[in-house]
Amino acid sequence: MTQPSRALYLTAVGALTLILVTGCSSEVSASSTSPGPPATEPPSTVPASSLHGIHKIRHVIVIVQENRSFDSYFGTYPGADGIPMKHGVPTTCSWNPITHRCQKPYYDTQITNNGGPHDVANSRADINGGRMNGFVGQAVDAHKGTCGKDVLDPSCTIEVRHPDVMGYHDYHQIPNYWSYARHYVLQDHFFAAEDGWSLPNHEEMVSGWSALCTSTTDPMSCRPSADQTGQVHYQPGQPAYPWTDLTWLLYHHDVSWAYYISAGTQPDCNFGIMGCHFRPQNAETPSIWNPLPRFTDVQQTHQVDHVQDTSFFFKAARTGRLPAVSWVIPNYAQSEHPPASIRRGQAWVTSVINAVMRSKDWRSSAIFLTWDDWGGFYDHVKPPTVDSLGYGLRVPGLVISPYARHGFIDHQVLSPDAYLKFIEDDFLGSQRIDPKTDGRPDPRPSVRENQPILGAIRADFNFHQHPRPPMVLNLHP
Repeated sequence: MTQPSRALYLTAVGALTLILVTGCSSEVSASSTSPGPPATEPPSTVPASSLHGIHKIRHVIVIVQENRSFDSYFGTYPGADGIPMKHGVPTTCSWNPITHRCQKPYYDTQITNNGGPHDVANSRADINGGRMNGFVGQAVDAHKGTCGKDVLDPSCTIEVRHPDVMGYHDYHQIPNYWSYARHYVLQDHFFAAEDGWSLPNHEEMVSGWSALCTSTTDPMSCRPSADQTGQVHYQPGQPAYPWTDLTWLLYHHDVSWAYYISAGTQPDCNFGIMGCHFRPQNAETPSIWNPLPRFTDVQQTHQVDHVQDTSFFFKAARTGRLPAVSWVIPNYAQSEHPPASIRRGQAWVTSVINAVMRSKDWRSSAIFLTWDDWGGFYDHVKPPTVDSLGYGLRVPGLVISPYARHGFIDHQVLSPDAYLKFIEDDFLGSQRIDPKTDGRPDPRPSVRENQPILGAIRADFNFHQHPRPPMVLNLHP
């Protein structure tokens, strides 16, 4: 067996990642290729081995990138529930009020995009009662925004006669992502947790809920909300989100965790508009992609120092000391958030995955890669309704692990709640973030992990198989 490389990879980019890592294994260097035929195993079947083998995963890493729909990245992936076509021609379209034509999805070779607005109102307009045809109209309306210095506003340069929200990419632009799908697991019914933009989805990613609260310390003052514009004003060093998050349970079960975030900038809007000012981002600065320092229970348990720069993630991977649960978050340049480069974002994500694969923790790890919301890009699947907040539009989901099934397409209905469920099943004896049992009541209307519609990510693993060697990819294929 070859020794894992100790090289330190780039720490640039924007994604939230959950990786589970085990031990050392031989390393297979691979190049990205076009996908082969998908696995044909029944997607809804959970292998019996997964019910007991889940504890082979001792490191979970969740990587969360920004603002891409499933169809925009995997709409033509063989075997997946992709863009409806007949003889290779899309059969769906979205009405453009400027040209008075219905614009069909088209192949987009660009590595930078504008996307569309992505607040709650935009999501509902895009879905349009299940007709899934409001995307172009919303992007065109966003063009009415104003432009200014130091403002991240793609609507200032958007081509209103042909907005790129209907564009889709394939393995030519994102070869590594397609290679991960080909060799590991692609989830084609993975939905954003909430019907909104980055902040509520990142809150939900760590807590199973997003709320609007009138008190910074009283959980019972909170009400479900994917619109954070009325949130109580945050004072530096003081809490703002009093409901319970997963770290409360991790703390009481002595389960190690870290939330790694890249220093740089982020587009910190007050809502999901397309244009907003860049603001600083680092581990010490709470933001739309870094909500945990604002949670009251994180401050009460003195765990704020678990939020760290991503350089500590790469060090932990090199030394084989990854925590049980890791979230890995990019900065704007690494995030794929329009108009950031998807090529640079893919390189960042690949560097994170390579670091785990080269670590002695690889053989006990699971990496979950997703995107926080749809970013205004077209998707043809109407999201299921689970409560007043979700689900949001469909986004890509990938599972990468030595125990992941090979070339498998998972058709289960999933969301980031399935990440919480997997972590709870693996490390917490299946205890949920449940106000009736977790010792910290809040008024959340349901326990998201227990929703009957939610699938189980255990189905994406075969814990009887021999641990697969790592597949290290080029950062810039």
